[in-house]
Amino acid sequence: MESARLAQKKCSGPETERSGTTGRKAFFSGVVEGFYGRPWTMEQRKELFRKEQKWGMNTYLYAPKDDYKHRMFWREMYSPEEAEQLRTLIAAAKQHGVDFIYAISPGLDITFSNPREVSTLKRKLDQVSGFGCRSFALLFDDIDADMCPADRKVFSSCAHAQVSLTNEIFQHLGKPETFMICPTDYCGSFCSPSVSESSYLQTVGNNLLLGIEVLWTGPKVVSNSIPVESIEEVSKILKRAPVIWDNIHANDYDLKMIFLGPYKGRSTDLIPKLRGVLTNPNCEFEPNFIAIHTLATWCKSHRNGAMAYDGSREPGKEGRREEQETDGLYCPRQALRLALAEWLEEFGMPHQYAAGQGPQAEPMDTDRAGSGNGASPMQTDEDSGPYAPGPEDRPLYTAEALTLGDLTLMADLFYLPYEHGPLAISMLKELNWLRSNSRVLGQGGGSEEAKKAAEWRSRAEKFENMYESVDQMFTRVCNSANRGLVYDLYPYILEVKSITSVAKQFVKWLGSHSESTAEFLGGDQEPFSFKGGITGEFQRMLPNDGAHDLFRQPAPATKTFSVRPYFPKDEAAVKKISEGMQRDGAGGSASSEQPESMEDRLAGGIFGFTPDLGYVLQDEEDVCGYALGITNGKAFLEMGKASRTPGAQERRGKPESDKGTTAEEGGASLPAAFLSRFPALIKVQVSGKVTGPSVAKSMLGCLLDSLKTTGSSGAFCVVRQSNVRMLDLYRELGRFEEVKVEGVQKEFLVMGRTL
Repeated sequence: MESARLAQKKCSGPETERSGTTGRKAFFSGVVEGFYGRPWTMEQRKELFRKEQKWGMNTYLYAPKDDYKHRMFWREMYSPEEAEQLRTLIAAAKQHGVDFIYAISPGLDITFSNPREVSTLKRKLDQVSGFGCRSFALLFDDIDADMCPADRKVFSSCAHAQVSLTNEIFQHLGKPETFMICPTDYCGSFCSPSVSESSYLQTVGNNLLLGIEVLWTGPKVVSNSIPVESIEEVSKILKRAPVIWDNIHANDYDLKMIFLGPYKGRSTDLIPKLRGVLTNPNCEFEPNFIAIHTLATWCKSHRNGAMAYDGSREPGKEGRREEQETDGLYCPRQALRLALAEWLEEFGMPHQYAAGQGPQAEPMDTDRAGSGNGASPMQTDEDSGPYAPGPEDRPLYTAEALTLGDLTLMADLFYLPYEHGPLAISMLKELNWLRSNSRVLGQGGGSEEAKKAAEWRSRAEKFENMYESVDQMFTRVCNSANRGLVYDLYPYILEVKSITSVAKQFVKWLGSHSESTAEFLGGDQEPFSFKGGITGEFQRMLPNDGAHDLFRQPAPATKTFSVRPYFPKDEAAVKKISEGMQRDGAGGSASSEQPESMEDRLAGGIFGFTPDLGYVLQDEEDVCGYALGITNGKAFLEMGKASRTPGAQERRGKPESDKGTTAEEGGASLPAAFLSRFPALIKVQVSGKVTGPSVAKSMLGCLLDSLKTTGSSGAFCVVRQSNVRMLDLYRELGRFEEVKVEGVQKEFLVMGRTL
């Protein structure tokens, strides 16, 4: 009997006293499907239940944001077909010992004080209860905390409204054994002024009925670590231990990233202080093997004692790092190694659980094929046997088996939101060293210089070998039998293979260029031109124009242009281009008495202009184009109008009668509605020696992106109708449209676009 009791305890996980009950309940451990994006399929969820049972986990929280009847259209009842699917899914979870928690998110548009709304919610949950579901959750995350007028008359705060509804639903359902709420302030960074002083959390803690669990993501939405002290703080104000909704592996906020690292940054000392941990992982189902497996290992580590090492560590490589990461009971790198060893087996298995998701070829019946005469529709050489290449032919392709080393490399390249894995860090360090020390190749022939050059070439070869490992990993993963896994991973491993290929070619270029290396690597790079994750790290070490097709083949000799931020030293060049374009547009020479232009005032920085909103186009010789902007176009134009006072005109030698003769100056009278829609003002010019449109488009794109990051909703420009070249540029490349504005002289056009 004693051995049976211990075995049952081992399967159930750590136990914690349940608030408001006399019994004890198992620690929640499992998965929350709570991301934004395409929900998982029913078959994938059933596979998840099988894995959870195998790994000793016990909970699944159904909360996919893009299931319309979970969130956006929460009032709608499930159709008979949908009901049957949910009934089958709930039964499958029960079959595998998994607690199916049905969550609903009514917070987008519910009126808490309207009895009809509350009745609708009750009716919806009663329907799900009829499917066999006994566990529920109400989610109020990612919603507007402002209440409607009707609710403000009844409730003193949104917290009171949410708690009142939650308590009523909890009692209506008969106080189910498992009932959860996700508050609107679900992490430390959302609490004002702090967790311990949050009036919202105080309301929840003081008024929420005992027996209702509270979901919490930690100090942040995506928490790098969850200190024990932070959980003690929130537990005190909530008057109960929280259930962690863990976003450490979530990627719905940046689908250019995927996370294959181990569960970490959470000491096992947390386990006795929590009601449970549910991971909200990657949107792609298949790659979540590591996230779920390592969480299961973390949960089991507390009750099983320190993890037993399998002796597979390679001395001198990662042992010291692993020991530094372990908290005595759980070692993330060891947990990762255990997960990868088991995951490796799945790559060799066809998609067993997704029957019907892919076409299955049936053997051809040659007696029935063809046009009815029994002939095969294809010619075949039946007696020729298998193809054997000749001595001068290419050998037949043979797929190599995926290895544990390949998976370790892939996991390190796509590790965690706040860090890269050891192998990825090693690659980045090597590339950074090679880039920073390439000048040693162009120095004199002394013994010390020769020694440094030899070291550089040795490390360049090492980096090339690292790339070959990435390329090999990519090929082996793509040839794996489990195509579902391959399809989920393919976009990410292709991206990293491509960028490391560029990095390899860049290192080769450094090895063959010495004198021009420093100049080639100079210049400021635009932050928005880089992607996130490991891809962005590699891109930041490459030339600004680095792209996936860079270096693939020799390019013909052509003129090179670069886009860079505007600096004060560029003012003279900008004015020179402006004067030249005005002269060309006017059909004659520019008068020395011409009033100060928009470029004069923009480039001079009179109104707080910064390089963040200015770019220049430069070739090998000089500046040949510019794109300048200012966020408050109205203030700029009004200041420009004020500068055309009689005294100012006289100082420039221009008669007062000529004031307001240009569209730039007359634009100060643009209507408020127009300036509200297009608040930012821009000016772009490109000299005649720039023949292609692509470089001008890049420069304009930089400016528009910078304006967008400032929060500007739109931009406008004023162009002479005679400047056909720039009109075409705005229309074709910038998607600017002509806006009819009264008061602007006929020789000018006002063009705008939203951002």
